[in-house]
Amino acid sequence: MKCCRPMLLAAAVLAGMVSGAAAQTYPSRPVTMVVPFPPGGNTDLMARALQTELSKALGQSVIISNKGGAAGTIGILDLARAEPDGYTMALTPNNPITAQPHMQQQLRYGMDTFRYICLTYYTPYVLIAGPQAPFKTFGEFVAFAKAKPENVVYGHPGVAGQPHLVMLAVLKAIGADGLGVPFQGAGPMSHALLGGTIMAITESPAVAKASNLPILAALSDERIAGLPDVPTMKELGYPAVGFSAGGLIVPAKTPDGAVAVLEKACATAAAAPEYRTITERLGAEPRYLPGAAFRAMFEQDSVASADAIKRAGLGNR
Repeated sequence: MKCCRPMLLAAAVLAGMVSGAAAQTYPSRPVTMVVPFPPGGNTDLMARALQTELSKALGQSVIISNKGGAAGTIGILDLARAEPDGYTMALTPNNPITAQPHMQQQLRYGMDTFRYICLTYYTPYVLIAGPQAPFKTFGEFVAFAKAKPENVVYGHPGVAGQPHLVMLAVLKAIGADGLGVPFQGAGPMSHALLGGTIMAITESPAVAKASNLPILAALSDERIAGLPDVPTMKELGYPAVGFSAGGLIVPAKTPDGAVAVLEKACATAAAAPEYRTITERLGAEPRYLPGAAFRAMFEQDSVASADAIKRAGLGNR
């Protein structure tokens, strides 16, 4: 064996040199960013806000590939099947990763299928009332909801979607039930709220602002900067948190060298003034978290989503 040791050592050194060279040259061609929702939606707009700054940081073009459908799971499945070479990533909100695997148990991915590069935005949700709703304050909402089962008729853009799960969290916190009505997107849902077909929704502050709808409470740890007069549910005595947050992920077996480059580029892009300005204009908070903290946030949300889905009897499909 002694005669072979120099050869083994040389091979190891050569492998290290090749690996190091590969890391130094990555990326050597354009990188694809999968967006698991159609063009024009909030996730797509967030991706395009990040795209320019990420391209600058990487020194390569970042090409957006919209692959919408099935509550974001089609695009995420494509990422799970992609070559783990650092040239395919996704910008995704939490729901396709933290909720849909509990809802659609036939999905062939989970938290461990991916590596988490960095969180880039965070959008706290708010409880919004319709102008014709029989309640004008959070206290009146609680009293009305508790008066009899399913007294509150609320809307959501899809079963186990983020607005649906957040409303379930609200109802759980106050100890009441409600009757959920699904809609094909936030637009039709907002129109139904304005028309009085439904009484309440949970959504981003931007949705409330767009239709000048009253906000009863914020589902955030602290008061939202742009809504200083709106109390949190925690302040009101009913702790509940709901949000949509997104960032970059890659297949789990992506090499450490490529991940390190992407992490550095993502941090640079997320800190760029241009990105922060566009994000705030879209009604979200530019919020950066590195990979480990990003994953921890999604893991915690996954536990909460699994509980909400189980309580509502929505899983096992």
